[in-house]
Amino acid sequence: MKKLFIYILLLLFYFDLCLSHTHHLHDPHKEREDDGARSPRDHEHYKDGDHNADFDHEAILGSVKEAEQFDDLPPAEAKRRLEILLKKMDRNNDNNVDRKELHSWILRSFRMLSEEESEERMDEIDENSDGVVTWEEYISETYGIKNPEDIPLLEGSDREEEQQLLKEDRQLFNAADENLDGRLDEKEFLAFTHPEEDPKMLPIILQQTLDEKDTDKDGAINFQEFVGDKGKEHDKEWLLTEKDKFDNDFDKDGDGLLTKNEILDWIVPSNEDIAEDEVAHLFASSDDDMDDVLSFSEVLSHHDVFVGSEVTDYGDHLQNLERFEDEL
Repeated sequence: MKKLFIYILLLLFYFDLCLSHTHHLHDPHKEREDDGARSPRDHEHYKDGDHNADFDHEAILGSVKEAEQFDDLPPAEAKRRLEILLKKMDRNNDNNVDRKELHSWILRSFRMLSEEESEERMDEIDENSDGVVTWEEYISETYGIKNPEDIPLLEGSDREEEQQLLKEDRQLFNAADENLDGRLDEKEFLAFTHPEEDPKMLPIILQQTLDEKDTDKDGAINFQEFVGDKGKEHDKEWLLTEKDKFDNDFDKDGDGLLTKNEILDWIVPSNEDIAEDEVAHLFASSDDDMDDVLSFSEVLSHHDVFVGSEVTDYGDHLQNLERFEDEL
């Protein structure tokens, strides 16, 4: 019985290890927040009250693959590689990283992460490996539709959402196709998969939001349209919370309506703000002498916060095993 219990624990440990290295790819209709806004890049930084250290590592390394590699490095090697990065972050060569330098670096990492996600997605979709993605290839891989002429056959209430997603994807695909050749190269595909990060794609996102939310077609979104049908499903407390969010977070001019820029502020996550929050988080974790700059030695002594390593990766899984044993 004891051997069986140990075997189960090892199996769970392996399963947890596999999960920790599984990341979801980004697509044009990525998951939305409860209010309809697109999920920000840091939406899994804290989940159910638990801190996800992978987000911090990716925000420094700019790559999911590299973050996974660092998890397998001995601490000494992780520190050596991190010090190389610190010299690149340190633009004024004072052997410190200030908030502005770290903020710029994290924004750079976010761009690299988007490019990595888009490249991986493109590899999946580009069936003939010719370096471009056609509409036919996209709908075949994403929706299982082999022939675009079959799209009108998707009828019935269970298919309405899929029809809407197809329509929105087609609009984004056309907008990303700058040279109008019906195919997306690497740069165009990045705009397609990450439209919220490309200025030329924002008008499409804005119009799609108005098409979905603006029921009275006045070119703006009032509070009733903001909450939509969810307003009928929730209690008064929820409505008051949403009204406070509508009034104080989004309706900047206080006219009771969300117009162009206010809608985009609501729908499109700000990587600038997310990077600022991440800077604050990393400083709170590492600025030991509280002088508002991070010395190289402070960062290296907290290398597990910035990039992780073999030891911290093992520690995370050991902690998960201990939690499992406690629950038993």
